[in-house]
Amino acid sequence: MPSIETLTLEVADTTAAHRFYTAFAPGPQVRLRASEAPTTGFRGFSLSLTVPCPADVDALVGAALDAGATALKPASKSFWGYGGVVQAPDGTIWKVATSAKRDSGPATGRIDDIVLLLGTADVTASKRFYVEQGLAVGKSFGSKYVEFATPSSPFKLALYGRRALAKDVGVPIDGTGSHRLVIGGSGGPFTDPDGFAWETAVPAPTA
Repeated sequence: MPSIETLTLEVADTTAAHRFYTAFAPGPQVRLRASEAPTTGFRGFSLSLTVPCPADVDALVGAALDAGATALKPASKSFWGYGGVVQAPDGTIWKVATSAKRDSGPATGRIDDIVLLLGTADVTASKRFYVEQGLAVGKSFGSKYVEFATPSSPFKLALYGRRALAKDVGVPIDGTGSHRLVIGGSGGPFTDPDGFAWETAVPAPTA
């Protein structure tokens, strides 16, 4: 079964991006690559960090803002829990959330899951494409949302309508050009119906 091993963010300034992600710390599987590919507006995806409690949300959102991120949605309670959305200086949108609405102790410093959420023009068509690539569906809510079962991967992969995703993260739907994202997996290389590129994952260099 194909799995996501790495995510590569294509950025204009790798030094500045490395400084930001060292402070924000989403994990070593998130890599950086220099790119000048034209891109404007919403890039069609977001990355979510699922954490144990609201204190963890506040800590990560605060670290991101201190490192230069822009707040798209301040951390707050919702029907589903507690979360906030920020945009990194390189343009990547990050959501930090927990299903817990109250703290039972101090921040744990733990990230439970990293979720790549792709905004699609047609969830059903993209779901069919990924199933044909060998991915198994874990959760599906009709044509609204699909989450794939990726038990051996450091990332979860989900599909959401592009308009719904833009609304969820608090940005206009409009956007053109490069996604500035390359997905490294065991099933690449290929490009999905919405233009998201997959490549064969290269293991991280060892010391």
